[in-house]
Amino acid sequence: MCKTCGCSDGAQMRITRLDVAGRADPDTLESSGDVPGYFQEHRHDDEVEHAHAHGSTGSHPHSHPHEPTDEDGHLISLEARILDKNDRLAERNRGWLAGRGVFSLNLMSSPGAGKTTLLEKTLTELTNEFPLAVVEGDQETTYDAERIRQAGCNVVQINTGQGCHLEADMVAQGLREIDPATGSVVFIENVGNLVCPALFDLGESARVVILAVTEGEDKPAKYPHMFHGADLILINKIDLLPYLSFDLERCLGYLHEVAHHAEVLQISATTGTGLEPWFAWLRARRNQALSEAGKLLSGS
Repeated sequence: MCKTCGCSDGAQMRITRLDVAGRADPDTLESSGDVPGYFQEHRHDDEVEHAHAHGSTGSHPHSHPHEPTDEDGHLISLEARILDKNDRLAERNRGWLAGRGVFSLNLMSSPGAGKTTLLEKTLTELTNEFPLAVVEGDQETTYDAERIRQAGCNVVQINTGQGCHLEADMVAQGLREIDPATGSVVFIENVGNLVCPALFDLGESARVVILAVTEGEDKPAKYPHMFHGADLILINKIDLLPYLSFDLERCLGYLHEVAHHAEVLQISATTGTGLEPWFAWLRARRNQALSEAGKLLSGS
Protein backbone atom coordinates (compact mmCIF):
# COMPACT_ATOMS: atom_id res chain seq x y z
CA MET A 1 0.00 0.00 0.00
CA CYS A 2 0.94 3.61 -0.44
CA LYS A 3 3.48 4.82 2.13
CA THR A 4 1.58 8.13 2.27
CA CYS A 5 -0.79 6.68 4.89
CA GLY A 6 1.91 4.92 6.89
CA CYS A 7 1.39 1.51 5.29
CA SER A 8 4.24 -0.42 3.78
CA ASP A 9 4.06 -3.46 1.53
CA GLY A 10 7.25 -4.81 3.05
CA ALA A 11 6.25 -4.33 6.68
CA GLN A 12 6.36 -7.40 8.88
CA MET A 13 3.08 -8.46 10.46
CA ARG A 14 2.99 -10.51 13.67
CA ILE A 15 0.16 -12.55 15.17
CA THR A 16 0.42 -13.52 18.85
CA ARG A 17 -2.08 -15.81 20.55
CA LEU A 18 -2.60 -15.19 24.28
CA ASP A 19 -4.75 -17.80 26.01
CA VAL A 20 -6.56 -17.25 29.26
CA ALA A 21 -5.28 -20.53 30.69
CA GLY A 22 -1.85 -19.13 29.91
CA ARG A 23 1.31 -20.42 28.44
CA ALA A 24 4.55 -19.18 29.90
CA ASP A 25 5.40 -17.72 26.51
CA PRO A 26 2.72 -16.62 24.01
CA ASP A 27 2.88 -18.17 20.55
CA THR A 28 3.99 -15.69 17.91
CA LEU A 29 3.67 -16.13 14.16
CA GLU A 30 5.55 -13.77 11.89
CA SER A 31 4.85 -12.91 8.29
CA SER A 32 6.48 -10.48 5.88
CA GLY A 33 4.10 -9.21 3.24
CA ASP A 34 1.10 -11.41 2.58
CA VAL A 35 -0.46 -13.28 5.49
CA PRO A 36 -0.69 -17.06 4.95
CA GLY A 37 -4.26 -17.27 6.19
CA TYR A 38 -6.81 -19.86 5.16
CA PHE A 39 -8.80 -17.18 3.33
CA GLN A 40 -5.70 -15.61 1.78
CA GLU A 41 -5.61 -14.31 -1.78
CA HIS A 42 -2.16 -13.14 -2.84
CA ARG A 43 -1.60 -9.71 -4.29
CA HIS A 44 0.77 -9.00 -7.13
CA ASP A 45 3.54 -6.51 -6.49
CA ASP A 46 2.36 -4.15 -9.21
CA GLU A 47 -1.10 -4.03 -7.63
CA VAL A 48 0.19 -3.20 -4.17
CA GLU A 49 2.87 -0.73 -5.22
CA HIS A 50 0.48 1.96 -6.40
CA ALA A 51 -2.57 1.17 -4.28
CA HIS A 52 -3.88 4.12 -2.30
CA ALA A 53 -6.31 3.57 0.54
CA HIS A 54 -7.47 7.11 1.28
CA GLY A 55 -10.61 7.39 -0.81
CA SER A 56 -13.41 5.08 -1.88
CA THR A 57 -13.55 6.57 -5.36
CA GLY A 58 -10.14 5.28 -6.39
CA SER A 59 -9.04 8.69 -7.71
CA HIS A 60 -5.60 10.13 -7.04
CA PRO A 61 -4.49 13.73 -6.63
CA HIS A 62 -1.23 12.68 -8.30
CA SER A 63 -0.41 10.48 -11.26
CA HIS A 64 1.59 7.28 -11.50
CA PRO A 65 3.60 6.76 -14.70
CA HIS A 66 2.86 3.05 -15.03
CA GLU A 67 -0.81 2.79 -14.20
CA PRO A 68 -2.49 0.18 -16.44
CA THR A 69 -5.19 1.02 -18.95
CA ASP A 70 -8.00 -0.98 -20.51
CA GLU A 71 -8.38 -1.60 -24.25
CA ASP A 72 -9.98 1.83 -24.70
CA GLY A 73 -7.11 3.60 -22.94
CA HIS A 74 -9.01 4.31 -19.71
CA LEU A 75 -7.06 4.13 -16.46
CA ILE A 76 -7.81 1.10 -14.28
CA SER A 77 -8.07 1.93 -10.58
CA LEU A 78 -5.63 -0.33 -8.74
CA GLU A 79 -7.04 0.85 -5.45
CA ALA A 80 -10.47 -0.41 -6.44
CA ARG A 81 -8.98 -3.76 -7.44
CA ILE A 82 -7.24 -4.22 -4.09
CA LEU A 83 -10.32 -3.15 -2.13
CA ASP A 84 -12.33 -5.59 -4.22
CA LYS A 85 -10.04 -8.45 -3.18
CA ASN A 86 -10.35 -7.40 0.44
CA ASP A 87 -14.14 -7.30 0.12
CA ARG A 88 -14.23 -10.84 -1.28
CA LEU A 89 -12.14 -12.08 1.63
CA ALA A 90 -14.38 -10.17 4.04
CA GLU A 91 -17.45 -11.91 2.65
CA ARG A 92 -15.81 -15.27 3.29
CA ASN A 93 -15.09 -14.19 6.88
CA ARG A 94 -18.69 -13.06 7.24
CA GLY A 95 -20.09 -16.34 5.96
CA TRP A 96 -17.78 -18.38 8.17
CA LEU A 97 -18.84 -16.39 11.25
CA ALA A 98 -22.52 -16.45 10.35
CA GLY A 99 -22.45 -20.23 10.01
CA ARG A 100 -21.31 -20.47 13.62
CA GLY A 101 -23.82 -17.96 14.90
CA VAL A 102 -21.01 -15.60 15.87
CA PHE A 103 -21.70 -11.88 16.24
CA SER A 104 -18.58 -9.90 15.35
CA LEU A 105 -18.02 -6.18 15.60
CA ASN A 106 -15.31 -3.92 14.24
CA LEU A 107 -14.42 -1.49 17.03
CA MET A 108 -12.82 1.70 15.68
CA SER A 109 -11.68 5.04 17.08
CA SER A 110 -8.78 7.45 17.36
CA PRO A 111 -5.89 6.33 19.57
CA GLY A 112 -6.74 6.82 23.23
CA ALA A 113 -10.51 7.09 22.79
CA GLY A 114 -11.07 4.22 25.21
CA LYS A 115 -11.53 1.06 23.12
CA THR A 116 -9.53 -1.23 25.39
CA THR A 117 -10.99 0.18 28.61
CA LEU A 118 -14.47 -0.36 27.19
CA LEU A 119 -13.56 -3.94 26.27
CA GLU A 120 -12.26 -4.65 29.77
CA LYS A 121 -15.53 -3.46 31.33
CA THR A 122 -17.59 -5.35 28.75
CA LEU A 123 -15.72 -8.62 29.16
CA THR A 124 -16.05 -8.42 32.94
CA GLU A 125 -19.81 -7.89 32.63
CA LEU A 126 -20.62 -10.50 29.98
CA THR A 127 -18.03 -13.24 30.45
CA ASN A 128 -20.45 -15.54 32.31
CA GLU A 129 -23.29 -15.07 29.81
CA PHE A 130 -21.80 -16.35 26.54
CA PRO A 131 -18.40 -17.01 24.89
CA LEU A 132 -16.28 -13.95 24.12
CA ALA A 133 -13.10 -13.49 22.08
CA VAL A 134 -10.99 -10.55 20.95
CA VAL A 135 -8.86 -9.89 17.87
CA GLU A 136 -6.57 -7.04 18.94
CA GLY A 137 -4.98 -4.76 16.33
CA ASP A 138 -2.01 -2.45 16.95
CA GLN A 139 1.08 -1.43 15.07
CA GLU A 140 3.38 -2.67 17.84
CA THR A 141 3.39 -4.31 21.33
CA THR A 142 0.99 -6.73 22.99
CA TYR A 143 0.10 -4.28 25.78
CA ASP A 144 -3.61 -4.15 25.01
CA ALA A 145 -3.84 -7.89 24.41
CA GLU A 146 -2.28 -8.49 27.83
CA ARG A 147 -4.95 -6.26 29.38
CA ILE A 148 -7.64 -8.27 27.61
CA ARG A 149 -6.15 -11.56 28.80
CA GLN A 150 -6.10 -10.25 32.37
CA ALA A 151 -9.82 -9.55 31.98
CA GLY A 152 -10.29 -13.30 31.39
CA CYS A 153 -10.73 -13.52 27.63
CA ASN A 154 -8.93 -15.40 24.87
CA VAL A 155 -7.28 -12.90 22.58
CA VAL A 156 -5.05 -12.86 19.53
CA GLN A 157 -2.82 -9.85 18.91
CA ILE A 158 -2.22 -8.69 15.34
CA ASN A 159 0.68 -6.26 15.01
CA THR A 160 0.58 -4.51 11.65
CA GLY A 161 4.07 -2.98 11.74
CA GLN A 162 3.81 0.12 9.59
CA GLY A 163 0.26 -0.74 8.54
CA CYS A 164 -2.39 1.66 9.82
CA HIS A 165 -5.41 -0.66 9.76
CA LEU A 166 -6.52 -4.28 9.84
CA GLU A 167 -7.53 -6.07 6.64
CA ALA A 168 -9.76 -9.06 5.99
CA ASP A 169 -6.89 -11.51 5.44
CA MET A 170 -5.30 -10.56 8.78
CA VAL A 171 -8.61 -11.05 10.58
CA ALA A 172 -9.10 -14.41 8.84
CA GLN A 173 -5.90 -15.73 10.35
CA GLY A 174 -6.76 -14.23 13.72
CA LEU A 175 -10.13 -16.01 13.65
CA ARG A 176 -8.42 -19.28 12.89
CA GLU A 177 -6.19 -18.81 15.94
CA ILE A 178 -8.98 -18.03 18.43
CA ASP A 179 -11.49 -20.44 16.80
CA PRO A 180 -14.61 -18.80 18.29
CA ALA A 181 -17.29 -21.11 19.67
CA THR A 182 -20.87 -21.16 18.41
CA GLY A 183 -22.80 -18.22 19.82
CA SER A 184 -19.70 -16.16 20.58
CA VAL A 185 -19.27 -12.42 20.41
CA VAL A 186 -15.98 -11.52 18.71
CA PHE A 187 -14.61 -8.02 19.22
CA ILE A 188 -12.17 -6.83 16.56
CA GLU A 189 -10.29 -3.87 18.02
CA ASN A 190 -8.90 -2.06 15.00
CA VAL A 191 -5.76 0.06 14.88
CA GLY A 192 -6.42 3.54 16.30
CA ASN A 193 -7.13 5.69 13.24
CA LEU A 194 -10.18 7.57 11.91
CA VAL A 195 -9.23 7.27 8.22
CA CYS A 196 -8.02 3.97 6.73
CA PRO A 197 -9.92 1.45 8.92
CA ALA A 198 -13.18 2.88 7.58
CA LEU A 199 -12.31 1.71 4.06
CA PHE A 200 -11.67 -1.97 4.82
CA ASP A 201 -14.48 -4.44 5.38
CA LEU A 202 -13.27 -7.18 7.72
CA GLY A 203 -16.32 -9.41 7.52
CA GLU A 204 -17.80 -8.00 10.72
CA SER A 205 -21.49 -8.09 11.57
CA ALA A 206 -21.49 -4.47 12.75
CA ARG A 207 -19.26 -1.42 13.03
CA VAL A 208 -18.93 0.47 16.29
CA VAL A 209 -17.14 3.82 16.42
CA ILE A 210 -16.01 5.41 19.68
CA LEU A 211 -15.66 9.18 19.92
CA ALA A 212 -14.10 10.55 23.10
CA VAL A 213 -15.21 14.00 24.24
CA THR A 214 -11.52 14.88 24.66
CA GLU A 215 -11.16 14.81 20.86
CA GLY A 216 -13.50 17.72 20.14
CA GLU A 217 -17.04 17.81 18.82
CA ASP A 218 -16.03 18.35 15.19
CA LYS A 219 -14.57 14.89 14.50
CA PRO A 220 -17.73 13.57 12.74
CA ALA A 221 -17.58 16.52 10.35
CA LYS A 222 -13.84 16.10 9.74
CA TYR A 223 -13.95 12.31 9.28
CA PRO A 224 -17.44 11.67 7.88
CA HIS A 225 -16.64 8.36 6.16
CA MET A 226 -15.74 6.69 9.44
CA PHE A 227 -18.93 7.79 11.18
CA HIS A 228 -21.17 7.27 8.14
CA GLY A 229 -20.29 3.57 8.10
CA ALA A 230 -21.08 3.03 11.79
CA ASP A 231 -24.00 0.99 13.09
CA LEU A 232 -23.45 2.28 16.61
CA ILE A 233 -21.56 5.35 17.87
CA LEU A 234 -20.40 5.58 21.47
CA ILE A 235 -19.60 9.04 22.83
CA ASN A 236 -17.11 8.13 25.54
CA LYS A 237 -15.61 9.88 28.58
CA ILE A 238 -18.76 11.90 29.27
CA ASP A 239 -17.65 12.07 32.91
CA LEU A 240 -15.13 14.68 31.70
CA LEU A 241 -17.72 17.01 30.15
CA PRO A 242 -17.74 19.43 33.13
CA TYR A 243 -14.03 20.05 32.59
CA LEU A 244 -14.05 20.50 28.80
CA SER A 245 -15.44 22.94 26.26
CA PHE A 246 -16.90 20.04 24.26
CA ASP A 247 -20.21 21.10 22.66
CA LEU A 248 -22.35 17.96 22.94
CA GLU A 249 -25.31 19.34 21.02
CA ARG A 250 -23.13 20.41 18.12
CA CYS A 251 -21.49 16.97 18.07
CA LEU A 252 -24.89 15.28 17.98
CA GLY A 253 -25.85 17.59 15.13
CA TYR A 254 -22.79 16.58 13.12
CA LEU A 255 -23.55 12.91 13.79
CA HIS A 256 -27.12 13.37 12.59
CA GLU A 257 -25.82 14.89 9.35
CA VAL A 258 -23.29 12.16 8.51
CA ALA A 259 -24.71 9.11 10.32
CA HIS A 260 -28.41 9.66 10.95
CA HIS A 261 -29.02 5.91 10.66
CA ALA A 262 -26.66 5.02 13.52
CA GLU A 263 -27.70 4.63 17.14
CA VAL A 264 -25.76 6.94 19.49
CA LEU A 265 -25.04 6.15 23.15
CA GLN A 266 -23.32 8.39 25.69
CA ILE A 267 -21.03 6.44 28.01
CA SER A 268 -18.09 6.55 30.36
CA ALA A 269 -16.07 3.35 30.13
CA THR A 270 -14.10 4.44 33.20
CA THR A 271 -17.01 5.10 35.57
CA GLY A 272 -19.50 2.70 33.98
CA THR A 273 -22.03 5.43 33.21
CA GLY A 274 -24.35 4.48 30.34
CA LEU A 275 -22.90 1.01 29.81
CA GLU A 276 -26.13 -0.92 30.41
CA PRO A 277 -27.63 0.11 27.02
CA TRP A 278 -24.34 -0.98 25.39
CA PHE A 279 -24.52 -4.38 27.06
CA ALA A 280 -28.17 -4.71 26.03
CA TRP A 281 -27.27 -3.87 22.43
CA LEU A 282 -24.60 -6.60 22.42
CA ARG A 283 -26.95 -9.18 23.91
CA ALA A 284 -29.65 -8.45 21.36
CA ARG A 285 -27.26 -8.59 18.39
CA ARG A 286 -25.66 -11.80 19.62
CA ASN A 287 -29.05 -13.48 20.07
CA GLN A 288 -30.07 -12.37 16.58
CA ALA A 289 -26.90 -13.86 15.05
CA LEU A 290 -27.48 -17.14 16.86
CA SER A 291 -31.11 -17.27 15.74
CA GLU A 292 -30.19 -16.62 12.11
CA ALA A 293 -27.56 -19.36 12.23
CA GLY A 294 -30.19 -21.77 13.53
CA LYS A 295 -32.47 -20.93 10.63
CA LEU A 296 -29.64 -21.57 8.16
CA LEU A 297 -28.93 -24.97 9.68
CA SER A 298 -32.60 -25.96 9.68
CA GLY A 299 -33.07 -24.75 6.11
CA SER A 300 -35.99 -22.53 7.06
